[in-house]
Amino acid sequence: MKIQAFRGLLPRPDLAADVAAVPYDVVDTEEARALASGRPYDLLHVDRAEIDLPPDTNPYSPLVYETAAKNLQKLIAEGILQREAAPALYLYQQVMDGRPQTGLIAACHIDDYGNDIIRKHEKTRQVKEDDRTNLVRALSAHTGPIFLTYRDRADVNARIATILSSEAPLFDFTAPDGIAHKVWRIADPAPFVSTFAEVPLAYVADGHHRSASAWRVGNERRAANPAHTGEEDYNWFLGVLFPAQQLKILPYNRAVLDLNGHTPETFLAAVDAAGFTRSATIEKSPTAPGSVCLYLQGTWQLVTWDTTALTDPVASLDVSVLQSRILAPLLGIDDPRTNERIEFIGGIRGTAALEKKVDSGHAAIAFSMYPTTVGQLMAIADAGEIMPPKSTWFEPKLRSGLVVQTF
Repeated sequence: MKIQAFRGLLPRPDLAADVAAVPYDVVDTEEARALASGRPYDLLHVDRAEIDLPPDTNPYSPLVYETAAKNLQKLIAEGILQREAAPALYLYQQVMDGRPQTGLIAACHIDDYGNDIIRKHEKTRQVKEDDRTNLVRALSAHTGPIFLTYRDRADVNARIATILSSEAPLFDFTAPDGIAHKVWRIADPAPFVSTFAEVPLAYVADGHHRSASAWRVGNERRAANPAHTGEEDYNWFLGVLFPAQQLKILPYNRAVLDLNGHTPETFLAAVDAAGFTRSATIEKSPTAPGSVCLYLQGTWQLVTWDTTALTDPVASLDVSVLQSRILAPLLGIDDPRTNERIEFIGGIRGTAALEKKVDSGHAAIAFSMYPTTVGQLMAIADAGEIMPPKSTWFEPKLRSGLVVQTF
């Protein structure tokens, strides 16, 4: 795959923690407004610029994108974001609960995305893709990095380890959620560029809408430029490449608001009749694939199934089995993307969030999942297949604004 060093915009070192923002898509408008309150340099003023407009503003209106561009230029004009003197690559390390993961920040090529060298495993929603496309178009910049992964290489790991052990980071801060963030500048990017030329594939772990938007805007700029050479910055987008073995996927749990006409007794009987093995348990999360824990009427049940006949990479996922054999036929969740009777709860919130939804009467039943693996994600992308919605929850999330790529 192709990567390139670039002259990024970086926060003034003493203000990195004040600029760094949670990803735009993990908060709604009101949550974003609350997080950015009293934080004038927070990148949410760019990524979610509706927070600086009247509450009734349509978040997809042209005014939002105009405001985002003005806010970005203001950060540059005030010296909050500063242009690097020379092209560089960067290392970005996060530490959560004592577990570090370190990725390479680089400019990645839109042709690798278009030619499936950077592989995808999710469909995008048009309204969300259009939103990010409009933002990138207005900014001529990528503020939020695409979370990419690749199969580990010992030479890359060793080179990264040397930098981490011998050089001081540019940024080093711990966010309010307890996650530590560090960034190093790589003074000599050439060895990384040449090594990644030998990496055959990368995978979008998180950021399908942002990567699709980068590809769209890059191709728009090509078409509009009669002097296009292929060397322009719009041919590239901002990515962070993490070795797969360092990543951790948390489960994406489910709650269903009602039992689709069943009583608790008839529902459990239907589960048994569908060929599952079920037993009461004190465990609230499954400990192995091929199982799910369900919470109903204040008690947990372990539900398991035979996985030996499941060879298709998509159909064999636990979320697929749950959807095809329980959620759709028994609970009437025909399309989990659009059905309003199902809710998805990121694993970072724990099983207590599931119990709360059921115990409060908000939901009738909840399902605690075993997490999808990075290997399963890669296998599905390699097969050209699409994962079911809400299959993966990567944690920790990448902060926006620590490195901005412009074009």
